[in-house]
Amino acid sequence: MKERVFSGIQPTGGMHLGNYLGAIKQWVDWQDRYESIFCVVNAHALTTPQNPSALQEQSLQMATLLLACGIDPKRSKLFMQSQVNEHGALCWLLSCGVSMGDLARMTQFKDKSTKEKSPLAGLFTYPVLMAADILLYQTDCVPVGADQKQHLELTRHIALKFNRDFGECFKVPKPLIGDVGARVMGLDDPSVKMSKSHPGALHALFLLDEPDLIAKKIKKATTDSIGTLRFDPTRPGVYNLLNIYALLSQQESAQVEAQFEGKGYGDFKKALIEVVAETFKPIREAYTRLQAQRGYVASILQEGLEAIQPIAAQTYQHAKTLMGLL
Repeated sequence: MKERVFSGIQPTGGMHLGNYLGAIKQWVDWQDRYESIFCVVNAHALTTPQNPSALQEQSLQMATLLLACGIDPKRSKLFMQSQVNEHGALCWLLSCGVSMGDLARMTQFKDKSTKEKSPLAGLFTYPVLMAADILLYQTDCVPVGADQKQHLELTRHIALKFNRDFGECFKVPKPLIGDVGARVMGLDDPSVKMSKSHPGALHALFLLDEPDLIAKKIKKATTDSIGTLRFDPTRPGVYNLLNIYALLSQQESAQVEAQFEGKGYGDFKKALIEVVAETFKPIREAYTRLQAQRGYVASILQEGLEAIQPIAAQTYQHAKTLMGLL
């Protein structure tokens, strides 16, 4: 039996290169190795105010983009989180067993809450919904980046505590960490991770960016005045761009350095523009085709929903019964 993998992505903000290299490409690559369940976690988007009609459209667009990236409905189950009511129901049960101290320690809450004048309660409790997402499907492995390790540790803690207090119910998931691409940094500020929510217009490369926009962003990307192309972490701008090139061209760092020996940033950025544009082109074309086939995308989501719904219902019913609820 294959181990079961579960993961999700928020629909707001689109999908950038960091999402693709750090998560989605690995989801695609792992489909033959694991029993894969993926979802658009649109309920998580509600931790900040959303326009309802825009959120609905963005959720469908993200599902379409996942298919365009290579999520194969014959090998994986893809569904919309909000269409499975057990996510929210299990979140309530689990939230009654986790302390406010545990949630207050979450570094993402600390970071994000300082940016909001009056942060919503959902921003504080959403790690419990994340735990419910994972535990609902008796998940063996969860793909995680560095910024999600703390949330998975909380999920494991919640599962172990529930099993101890009420009886065996949940698998305790383990982290699945990819080899590469986990931290693609911002083009305009390589000291911060590439982010959907960053306000800078030239900060991130999005998978649906047209070639002209890709070129504009990379030409403006931060480098330095040294002029040599070396994989040196003390030169974060150049280091970030070289890492992106190495990942997309599937070369080792020594090969990349040899390729650009004696060349300047202009030549390198031209090559980087070409490899990014070539990587994004088939995804953008597949997305355009699928956008014209909304009925097909809806049928894939429905098939995924029907496949995973019994797992969610069984897990929730078991957890509810163990806690004494009728």
